This record gives sequence, structure tokens and C-alpha cells, in this order.
Amino acid sequence: MGCRGSGLLAAPHRDYCVLGAGPAGLQMAAFLQRAGRDYAVFERASAPGSFFTRYPRHRKLISINKQYTGKANAEFNLRHDWNSLLSHDPQLLFRHYSRAYFPDAGDMVRYLGDFARRLGLHVLYNTTITHVTLDKDPQAWNGHRFVLTDHKGQVYQCSVLLVATGLSVPTLIDFPGSEHVEGYESVSVDPEDFVGQSVLILGRGNSAFETAENIMGVTNFIHMLSRSRVRLSWSTHYVGDVRAINNGLLDTYQLKSLDGLLEADLKDLALVKDSKGKFHVTLKFFLGETNASWSADSVRLPEDDSDNFAMRVGYDRVIRCLGWKFNFSIFDQSLRLSSENEFNKKYPLIKASYESKGSRGLFVLGTASHSVDYRKSAGGFIHGFRYTVRAVHRLLEHRHHGVTWPTTEHPITQLTSSIIRRVNEASGLYQMFSVLADIILLKENATTFEHLEEFPMQMLAQLEPLTGRTAQHGLFVISMEYGKNFSGPGKDVFFYERSVGHTEDAWLSNFLHPVIYYYKQLPTEQEVRFRSPHWPLPRPTAIHHIVEDFLTDWTAPVGHILPLRRFLENCLDTDLRNFYAESCFRFALTRQKLPPFCQQGYLQMQGLAITESLQQHGVESKLLQNYAAATENSSQRTSDRALAPGPRAQSLDSDKEEL
Repeated sequence: MGCRGSGLLAAPHRDYCVLGAGPAGLQMAAFLQRAGRDYAVFERASAPGSFFTRYPRHRKLISINKQYTGKANAEFNLRHDWNSLLSHDPQLLFRHYSRAYFPDAGDMVRYLGDFARRLGLHVLYNTTITHVTLDKDPQAWNGHRFVLTDHKGQVYQCSVLLVATGLSVPTLIDFPGSEHVEGYESVSVDPEDFVGQSVLILGRGNSAFETAENIMGVTNFIHMLSRSRVRLSWSTHYVGDVRAINNGLLDTYQLKSLDGLLEADLKDLALVKDSKGKFHVTLKFFLGETNASWSADSVRLPEDDSDNFAMRVGYDRVIRCLGWKFNFSIFDQSLRLSSENEFNKKYPLIKASYESKGSRGLFVLGTASHSVDYRKSAGGFIHGFRYTVRAVHRLLEHRHHGVTWPTTEHPITQLTSSIIRRVNEASGLYQMFSVLADIILLKENATTFEHLEEFPMQMLAQLEPLTGRTAQHGLFVISMEYGKNFSGPGKDVFFYERSVGHTEDAWLSNFLHPVIYYYKQLPTEQEVRFRSPHWPLPRPTAIHHIVEDFLTDWTAPVGHILPLRRFLENCLDTDLRNFYAESCFRFALTRQKLPPFCQQGYLQMQGLAITESLQQHGVESKLLQNYAAATENSSQRTSDRALAPGPRAQSLDSDKEEL
């Protein structure tokens, strides 16, 4: 993929370097391995999945491991398996490693180890990459090579860098007294260490609630403080928000059992310690120029002005649970992975194709790529990024090896069934809703189509150069989406009549449902960039919502399939139904334009068996002789049975051949 420059000829070179042997790194390695590419994975620990050897601290994963769905379809079952990576080995499904619905983190470590071993992935363990930079190379495909240096000073080079290091740096907050705060990454997980204590937790995510759940049975009370209100995943449909398995503190708060939640900007606060070793919350403003380490007895507290201040009690422990951010420290500034934007201090700067905005050839995978769909979809979690990693691999296969994006070609009469199959089975569309979409590329005269699976929707304008496929004759985009008003602050997601059942109201569906966009031509990059707010794509020529379904089973002939077929027919100005040959024969007599099924079958002499009704229709149309009448008349003639003078009628066989 490009020649090496003269400066680092002795350094080992790989076409692909993968940083990190966590789930995303191993997933990419599996695709590269299967494609026979030159790659290496660099892992600082002695085995894969080192993050899961420590986190979550209380060892219970919140990624579901559903053992039974009632279905034998492997693709469908992946919709409800949030831990397995993609491979062709049926033994590498997570259900073989745990039967627990919420499995132990140790099971994930075992699974990732077996995944790497069974597939023979090329992983360099105990190799800590300490610095990554660029080396200019005019002969390289992108004008540079990536240079990696490990903890022993060994240098490696690669043409493409795939960063799968996750979010590993605890998010800190600097305020007076923050030195007294214990971090989620180091605080004790033994409930006995909290017996009879009063605890303040900073944060309101899953790590905060997980910590509270572990100790709430032994503490005096737990207060949870964060800058914004708590978000519940069952309300927002975002898996990164607080999950029900951890939200026991909400019960004890709302049922007035001493625990509670409060909102405040942590940057405005300060923490001071009194003579008894208790910690008190005050405002940074009250400290003035004083030293924040002074005793609370000499510092002004909010309760001095308001004696019913909610946090006027003292706390024995203060625990920080503010999540994680990307480790930028090993990446040279020349890579331009970060900016001063607060959000981009948590995640690297990347495009919707997962390629760095600042360095061509550098891709970010896995949890660290979640900026593309943060709070919108599941790209920060295994059940989401296993599909975005596959999308990146397909982009690389076309860019560097000339392998076009995989498609299947079908006659246009199979368009409806092809869409119905995918929306009922596909896991990538289901988990990466509003992010990955199937693309239907229409061929000339719309007689056939190509079905391209799980393409990044925001890159639609660049579909042709990224995939090697053409979209000259129109296209359909199939995605899964929630309704525009499915959640939000103050909304009741359990309101009466929350579901839509009538097909004419399908566009009002609130729950996850298929949406089909039709474009006569590819949208431009400008149209994608300046699309309407809250729309995943630019305004299409036509759009169709398949009405939401309680069973997520869109196979109802009248409720789901018929409206979809009619929509497709209106877009294509044709009839997509299948017909018996008799009907095709009648259409040939009465229509200027035949349905595609008749064009592809009947008119290509693929069958027309004579039937009584078809013969009668031919006689009435004066295209066939009435043989029955002729036979009846001949029986009444003289014994010589001679036919009346006139032209000889053609045989049925010759008629069939002519038709």
C-alpha cells in the first residue's frame, strides 16, 4: 500500500497496525485475518481484554446475554446477544461462556482470550506503545507513514493505523478539596468498608449507580450529585444511560428512604473537612482567597445562609464516578486527533467513516469512536461497534485492495421480499439504528437491483467512491429508527395509546421501526451536511415508514408487506407482484407496459400452460379458434366428416410457441 521512505528502513513494517486487543481490536483483526492481510495487533497486557480484568469494578456486565429467542436464525439471535464478536466459528458465541443474562466480566476475559486463540490472530502481547507519530513519505498512498514506538524503544511502521484503545482515562474534575475524593477506579468494592457511613457520589451514570447499588444496604445514606438530571435507558432508548439493573437508588430516593439525587455544577463547588473528619460541600465562591484545606469550622457554608440547605450534613466518603475519556497522551500533535472543544477532549476527532479528520489512514474503532453516534445509537458498545468495525474493514478493502463492497443482485420482483427479510433479521440495522443502513441500488430500467448492507448513512454522498458501486438509476435506503418524539425530559414513555397500529399513521410510530428513503439520485455532500434538524438523511424523493410492531416482526401481509409493496411500486412506476402465466397473457393483450415478473418470466418463454379459462379468453379475443364449437359441429356433419372450406387452424403447441 505504498513504499517505505529511507529514514526508518530497519523498522518492521505492516500494512495495518491495530492498537489494543480489546473487543474492537480483535474484531478488526479477525476481518483482516480472514481477508489474508498483513497486520499486527499491539497489546500492553499479557492477554486480550485487559480492561475487563478490572472493570466494571463490581464485575457484573450490563450487556445482555439472551440465551433463547425462539428463533433458529443466527443473524436474528445476534440482535439479543450483546457480547459476541462476529466470526464464522459457531463456538465463538458468548452464550457458550455464560448462561447469566448479565454475565460476569471474567467471562468476557475468557471469551476474548479464546476468540484470539481460536482464530489465530496476530497479537503482540506485553507491548506498550508509548508514542505514535507521522513520518513524511511522498511515495506512500497518503503521503505519510505511521510510526509507533513501544516501551522498549522498538519502532514499528504501518500504512494504516487502527486505534482501538477504548476510553481508559478517568474523567477528573478540579475544584477546591478534590484531593479528598476517591475515584471509581480505586475505591474499595467491599461493602464492609462502608458500614454505618454517609457517602456522597459525584456522577449519575452507570458507574455511579453500580457503586451505590453495591453499598446501599450498609450505609447511613447515599447522596448522588451531578450537573444534570439522571437519564434512564428505558426512557431514552440509549444503552449508555442508567440501566434498570443498577437503579435501586432511585427507589430508595423516591420512597423516602434517606438516599437522594441532587443536581449542581461540580465546578462551582468546594469540599472542606471539619475537625471530626467529615466532608462538607460548600460553594467555591464562599472560599474567596482562603485555603480550601482549612477546617470547615472556619469556612462559610451554604447552611449558614440557608439552614435547610439540602447538603448540610457531613459525609464520611466522597466518591468520583464521572466516566472515562480517550488517552491522547501517546499521540503526537501532528496527528491532530483532539481539539479544545470539551466534547473532543473525551473522544478523538473523526468523520462519519470513522477516519480521523486530521490524519488520512488513521481510523478509530470501538468505544472511542462513539462520537459519531453519541447518545443516538449503540456505537460505543460491543453489540454496535462490531458492525461499524466491519464497515471500516469493507471501506479499507475497497480503498487498498480493490475489493468492492459486497452486494447481492436480484430481479426487481424480489425487492419487497429482500427488504422484509432484512428488517426482520438483520442485527446491524437493528443495533446501529439511524447510523448504518442497507442501500438498494437500482440498475438500468429498474429490472434488477443490488443490495448493499450496513453502510454508514452519513457517508451516503460518497457511496460510489467508498464502495466501488454505482448509483446512477436511483436508490432506496433502509434504516431502523425511533420516532421523533420517543423520549425526552419530562416525557412519559408509558403513556396510553403510545403505540401506533394503523398503517396510515405509521409515520407517527414511536418505537423502533423500519424507514425506507427513495432517492432518484445520490444526495450531494452539501445536502447531507445541511439536512433538516433531527433527520438522519436529506429530504428524499419519497419516504415510507413500516408501522411499529410490538413483536418487532414486520411480516403481516396487510399491515406491513402490502403498504411497502405499494410504496415501492409508486416509486418505480411498476407492478412488483408475481403472476400466473395466464395473467401475464392477459396483460400482454391489454397493457402497454407489462409487470417485471411477466417480462422476466412469461415473455422469455418460461411457461404458459393452456387452461380452460385461458382458452376461453383467447377465443373471446378472436386470437384462438373455438375448437370446442368446431368439434360439436363436426359431429353433426355427414359421415365423411369433412371440414368446411377455409384456412387451417394452427395447433395449440404452435400457438404456445408463438406466444
